[in-house]
Amino acid sequence: MSRLAAVYLFAVATGASAEGYGFRTPTGNIYCNGSIEASEIRCSIVERSGSPAMPDTGTCSAFWGHHVRLDRTGPARVVCGEAPRKSSYTDVAPYGVSAGFAEINCRSEKTGLQCTNREGHGFLLSRKEQRVW
Repeated sequence: MSRLAAVYLFAVATGASAEGYGFRTPTGNIYCNGSIEASEIRCSIVERSGSPAMPDTGTCSAFWGHHVRLDRTGPARVVCGEAPRKSSYTDVAPYGVSAGFAEINCRSEKTGLQCTNREGHGFLLSRKEQRVW
């Protein structure tokens, strides 16, 4: 399958629209929401091991280390959020497929979900490893 076809299928699978989109990985352990117009994505991982991708800022009174945000510019960052839970989204990002959402590209793999912006900043979420750059 060509990359363009895969991108199209992933965009269709996620229900991407001008207003927003949401999808999950096949296991439901990672799920994302975003806005094409604002060109940003927020993803959460339910079960993870190891330390968070960034140390707690001390200002989060909820859950730290499970939620990341990536905008069209600048580095990805860990954000404070509510308790993560397995996603029941019906839109699934199949493994091995890439998709572009405005200025952000994501790739779903068995080894994790990776998203990057046009500047090359991004994140990787997997049970074993979480990184932001």
